[in-house]
Amino acid sequence: MIKSVLIIISAVDEKLYSRQLYVMGHEAQRRMMSSRAVVVGLSGLGVEVAKNIILAGISSVVLCDPEKPTSFDLGGNFYLTEDDVQNNGSSGGSRAELCRGKLAELNEYVKVEVASQVSSLSDEAALLNLIQGASCVVITVPLPTSLLCTIDEKCRASNVCFIYSLTTGVFGKVFCDFGESFVISDKDGENPATSQVENILTSNPAVVKVLEDQGRHGLETGDHVTFSRVKGLDGLLSDSKATYEVKVTGPFTFELVNVDASQCSEVASQGYITQVKTPVTMSFRSYREAIADHGDLMMSDFAKFDRPPLLHLAYRALASYAESHNMMYPIPGDVTAANEVLSLAKTVDTEKLLEADNKAAAERIILHLASGSRSVLSPMCATLGGIVGQEVLKSCSGKFTPINGFFYFDADECLPDSPLPSSDVSPTGTSRYDSNIAVFGKETQQKLLDLNYFLIGAGAIGCEMLKNWALMGVACGEKGKIHITDMDRIEKSNLSRQFLFRNSDINEFKSATAARAATAMNSSMNIEHYQEKVGSDTEHIFGDDFYDKLSGVCTALDNVEARLYVDQRCLFYRLPMLESGTLGTKGNTQVVIPNVTENYGATRDPPEKSIPVCTLKNFPNQIQHTLQWARDYFEGEFKQNAEDVNAYLSSPDYAASLSGQQGSKLETVMAIRKTLVDERPVSFEDCVVWARLKFETLFNNQIRQLLHNFPEDQVTSSGTKFWSGSKRCPKPLLFSLTDKCEDAQMRNHFDFIVAAANLRAHMFGIKGRTDEEYFVEVLQNVIVPDFTPKEGVKIASTDAEAKESENSQADVPAEMSVDQILESLPKPGELAGFKLSPIDFDKDIDDHMLFVTACSNLRALNYSIPTEDAHRSRAIAGRIIPAIATTTALVTGLICLELYKIIGSSKKDLKIDAYKNGFVNLAIPFMTLSEPTPPAKTTALLKGEKWEWTSWDSLDMNMGDITLEEFIRFFETEYNLDISMISHGVSILFSFFANKKKLAERMKMKMSEVVVSVTKKDLPPNQLFITFEIIANDLDTDEEVELPYVKFRFR
Repeated sequence: MIKSVLIIISAVDEKLYSRQLYVMGHEAQRRMMSSRAVVVGLSGLGVEVAKNIILAGISSVVLCDPEKPTSFDLGGNFYLTEDDVQNNGSSGGSRAELCRGKLAELNEYVKVEVASQVSSLSDEAALLNLIQGASCVVITVPLPTSLLCTIDEKCRASNVCFIYSLTTGVFGKVFCDFGESFVISDKDGENPATSQVENILTSNPAVVKVLEDQGRHGLETGDHVTFSRVKGLDGLLSDSKATYEVKVTGPFTFELVNVDASQCSEVASQGYITQVKTPVTMSFRSYREAIADHGDLMMSDFAKFDRPPLLHLAYRALASYAESHNMMYPIPGDVTAANEVLSLAKTVDTEKLLEADNKAAAERIILHLASGSRSVLSPMCATLGGIVGQEVLKSCSGKFTPINGFFYFDADECLPDSPLPSSDVSPTGTSRYDSNIAVFGKETQQKLLDLNYFLIGAGAIGCEMLKNWALMGVACGEKGKIHITDMDRIEKSNLSRQFLFRNSDINEFKSATAARAATAMNSSMNIEHYQEKVGSDTEHIFGDDFYDKLSGVCTALDNVEARLYVDQRCLFYRLPMLESGTLGTKGNTQVVIPNVTENYGATRDPPEKSIPVCTLKNFPNQIQHTLQWARDYFEGEFKQNAEDVNAYLSSPDYAASLSGQQGSKLETVMAIRKTLVDERPVSFEDCVVWARLKFETLFNNQIRQLLHNFPEDQVTSSGTKFWSGSKRCPKPLLFSLTDKCEDAQMRNHFDFIVAAANLRAHMFGIKGRTDEEYFVEVLQNVIVPDFTPKEGVKIASTDAEAKESENSQADVPAEMSVDQILESLPKPGELAGFKLSPIDFDKDIDDHMLFVTACSNLRALNYSIPTEDAHRSRAIAGRIIPAIATTTALVTGLICLELYKIIGSSKKDLKIDAYKNGFVNLAIPFMTLSEPTPPAKTTALLKGEKWEWTSWDSLDMNMGDITLEEFIRFFETEYNLDISMISHGVSILFSFFANKKKLAERMKMKMSEVVVSVTKKDLPPNQLFITFEIIANDLDTDEEVELPYVKFRFR
């Protein structure tokens, strides 16, 4: 028996688990790193679960599967090969032994072992021995019901979580039993609700009102909160660790239960409120109890609200069939066996599900499930593997809400109306595609082999997609091809979820490495990789001739702008687009089908609100404000200044190049003089002195000037306090090397000096250092000049004043001053060879984040804003998207199920309700699949008849490169339209008000020649189409007709 891992591991590799830590948190990660999971069954689903939990970093995984591989396993197990099947496992033994080595490569911190003492999955004693010391036991292959009940009961008695999950064709199930009393530390993983106090009334109970411009408080009655930095109430809420129960009275108000503030002398004004997350305890039923009475079943598709009970019945019948046939499921296409499963279902149908009005539809589901039950499909393994993998992590970490009981999932929309004949689904016994053929038939498999797809992005989703495609056979035929592009190189933080990459691949291009790994899984895959961005500037590569050969596009992108560009390409070429994305445990999928669904860009989220300028400069009240300010300062001080100096040193006429900076050129040349002359360091000691003086300027002098302009007791013209509401009265900081902030427990004063000095040194090519003794010695001798606030300094107190201040700079006659400053600078020739090193901010470089975090926290201390540690600051300042492998696997599985539908089958004509967009949140857990939205229609009258067109439509012309005159005549004869204007992009090619002589010349020119003549740009050799927008009126009614664009093929 394998011993439990008892050592609690405290050190977390933040470089490796960077993005995952923003999902799980350090404490949950440490719990996972001291947990052991047992995975029973290493077919497709088992290896997917093992992959996900190994990437997540649990301490150890025990693989238990003594069975030899079959051709069906190849449909979902990406670490088995056709040779393994043909050799009947003789090359390495069992499925577990064949997979162990490659699974172990995924994460050097995870111990991966094979339970070699288990020689048969029917050996009850050997299986029960695996339970001791485990955190979770996961079973992913069919076992007798009695054995499952025994294992589950032993798990309950040993306080070990039990999970049983199966995939059978396009159907799947998950069952979780985490015991009678399972404690969840954080039920949903959402950040605690935070808000700011506007006032707290001196009443009984105390009534809190939050600042409305910061949004709703987001609390519910019964929640608990803490307060910090509250001004007023005679210090009643001064203990920042005390928690208070709330009773919500409105979206911006709540009462503090049992808190009497009626005796306080003044109301509270300002302060921070933070929700306290409290543990939740869940109770689970045993497998034996749940089989007999399934209870409430988790839904995934409300259009199929009656499906979960039916699948519960079907799986009971399938288990009964297997137990009477040596634990073997029906052979694909075996009608007799499928009907036997149906008969078994009828005998245990206590809910009368097969006697309802939809009897035929229900029987169809059971027959399909039985017929394809041996099939192991990669998309189903990915979908269920993501869900089950996250359930394992919940069992190990105690974070997020587990599935309570059964969850059933299916994608029967992929299937033909009735099971296919055995001749179409019979397995070869050796082919990787036996599982696909068993469900969809040979015709569909050939379509997969012949696909030509463009995969944009080779990150986490791109890797998972390639894995699924390799197993499905996408582009693995003579006619098929995958094009994959990604500009990025592999970083260590990618390795915890982009599973095609290894440590040895760091700094290699993602697209090339992913392509190489995918062909290792399926050597028949035809794949070409690129390192190009997809956009208007690469249309010479990804142009008309490129898209003309594609079957579809799949996006694996991390930004909306790129998605919108690709969306427009898919609209133009009428290509399907498979879109997905993740945000921690949340994921979404969208399938875009030409002429059937709306396109991706048809609906958009509102843009993010930007932080007002005056808030950033003078009146921050959240850590997001101070972090943005610190990032902006970093960019200006260590990048922009260096670039400006280099531009001055390399430009023959720098003064002329400043002409475009009317409002800021004085500021620019003054910064150059400071950097190049006044404050230019010659030693590292100079950099330390500079950093110390910068500290004084930023966190003392500027604050004193602000308070001089707006004293603490200042009152506005309306009689209210100036420093109230969201305006927090600042205080200057006194430098102290030993100071440590209360919230983040960071030495921000010292950290700022060390980080700023080293960044400054790097910029000037000076060697830095970090030893504290040196800094203490140098700082003791720094002379900090006295500061006296100046009169007449104007500080903007509103955004309008800030903008006015910026605009007014342009009106200052500063040319003479600029010239004088430039004249005082050393001539570029005197500094031949001298060049500064601009520093681009990189959130993953610790030295950069040390500066930004310290700088932000110091400003936060100025304004009594709670500080944040480097980990949290990195997420905010770097706009990091939380990510975990489980969600990525799930969304790619859902997308690949849609791919089956897109290629279609001659046996079924799919309508829009067969396609599914998905949204999931594995933390809750929650899944909803829904019918896509059809495209919006525009109605036009052509030749007196109504024509409804959508964004997918265009007026297609494939008549060759005709003349402008022929073009206009075509619309007159074909559509009865009188064209009054033709444009291409921003260029007008023809209009009724244009110069008659020019029009006459253009009439005889070919359309491509007109475009080149007007735009002054040649058409690329790979361009096949030109788009035109036209304004036209009906010749009979003279009414303007609203038309889509014209898609003109000229080559």
